[in-house]
Amino acid sequence: MTVVEERPAPADAPPPRRPNRAWALLRNSWRQLTSMRTALVLLFLLAVAAIPGSVLPQRSVNAENVAGYFREHPELAPFLDRLGGFDVYASPWFAAIYLLLFTSLIGCVVPRLADHFRALRTVPPEAPRRLERLPQHAAAEARPDDPAAAAATIAATLRRRRFRTVVRERSDGTWTVSAEKGYLKETGNLFFHFALLAVLVGVGFGHWYGWHGNRLLVQGNDRGFCNSVTQYDESSLGPRIDASNLPFFCLRLTDFSATFQDTGQPKSFGAKVDVQDKQDGPWRAEEFTVNHPLRLPQASVHLLGHGYAPILRYTDRFGEQQTRIVPFLPRDAMQTSEGVVQFPDVNIDPKTNKRDEDLQVAFEGVYLPTVDPKGTPNSVFPAERDPALYLSAYRGNLGVDAGLPGSVYALDRSQLANGQLKQVSGVRPQRLAVGQTWTLDDGTKLEFLGTRQFATLSVRYDPTQPLVLGGAVVGLLGLMLSLGGRRRRVWFRVSPPETSGAGDGGSLMEAGGLPRTDYPGFEEEFAQVVAAVRDERTP
Repeated sequence: MTVVEERPAPADAPPPRRPNRAWALLRNSWRQLTSMRTALVLLFLLAVAAIPGSVLPQRSVNAENVAGYFREHPELAPFLDRLGGFDVYASPWFAAIYLLLFTSLIGCVVPRLADHFRALRTVPPEAPRRLERLPQHAAAEARPDDPAAAAATIAATLRRRRFRTVVRERSDGTWTVSAEKGYLKETGNLFFHFALLAVLVGVGFGHWYGWHGNRLLVQGNDRGFCNSVTQYDESSLGPRIDASNLPFFCLRLTDFSATFQDTGQPKSFGAKVDVQDKQDGPWRAEEFTVNHPLRLPQASVHLLGHGYAPILRYTDRFGEQQTRIVPFLPRDAMQTSEGVVQFPDVNIDPKTNKRDEDLQVAFEGVYLPTVDPKGTPNSVFPAERDPALYLSAYRGNLGVDAGLPGSVYALDRSQLANGQLKQVSGVRPQRLAVGQTWTLDDGTKLEFLGTRQFATLSVRYDPTQPLVLGGAVVGLLGLMLSLGGRRRRVWFRVSPPETSGAGDGGSLMEAGGLPRTDYPGFEEEFAQVVAAVRDERTP
């Protein structure tokens, strides 16, 4: 048995260093965070976290839908609200996943970028001594030229095939050519990850500094609108944007053209508008289509759809007339449209100048651009070939004076339920063609004067849209390079005549190849490279 004698430490020796547990924890946590596996997990979590934003209504998109969800689910909605279910993309947990993914990608890509630069500057290694042990090998054969010239010819041939080459001479007179190819695989990987970072940055800043609004714009110079939050049907501003930051411009729809196939499928939509982009400035004419939006300073106007707005004139019991131009919303591809026309300020007694709230009038129904000859309540073609308006009359309190928000495209059903608004008794739903008049039971009249077309517009501004688009393009190119790149190495060894036995002035050439990644076609490529080298001869 061997006895090991323990020697005491010198008196002046420094005390042993204790490991810093906090630093070790931080270092290990950073390594885990910046690993590719963690980045993939965070990317998956980000996709999962976005699902509630698609399933649940969001306050930033439509606050009325959120209020409706609270009414339909009074117990579940408050719980989801505490979790940020109605503000998913502004919630702390979504931001945490987003920032962790961003940090993980930076920590993963930057070291790989440095390693890739070092690899690009590193020359291919020297040829192995036993080329026959490599996965691909070409047996030695005699060449008529000397080793130096043969090596130069081989290197030139490989460079023409986009190989990085290095020619070396050994002490025994043997010349070797080392060649490598396939660095674009890692370059593509880096491009893809940097593109993903660009997209994340673009989406984040685009959400902060972007805005959008939707507007249903009826044709006519009297129906225009200006860029203001209050004039949009629905709008959403980024957290860093205030209503006062919106740029000034005004639009009015002067004409709308739509063409359809025989089956009713839309062929083309085109809108003509007048634009004013300076306060009290001149108006200019512009045109845009579905795939070619109207480009304005700091905004783009997209054409989403179109429909029809019937023009109705009502004459009350005192002979006063009011005209309404009300859009009817399409419910199918053939432009069968539903809507309501309300006249709350009618039947005002001229003697007392007072209005009876129980004598308010509304008409609800459908508009058919082309009536079905078979009598079905649906349009058979989206263009106005045989238009007709089917309406039912209502009289009573419309509920518009209560100060509560409501839809302009449907009657208040609560007023119908409590009996304050009733369908006019004894009056059946009436069909009206353009120019026809409907006389009600109290002598009042409704005239169908025609229609105007309307366009559904989406006005958007995203300052990082070019960055996101560029990131998507670069990411696609990087993915193609990554999938198509294969890193591989080939070596050629040319022995001098003294050792090759090839005779005076001759040399002996041997080749070997090694794929650095999985590459099923390397055997064929190696054979092509060797054949190309064999065909080359120095002059």
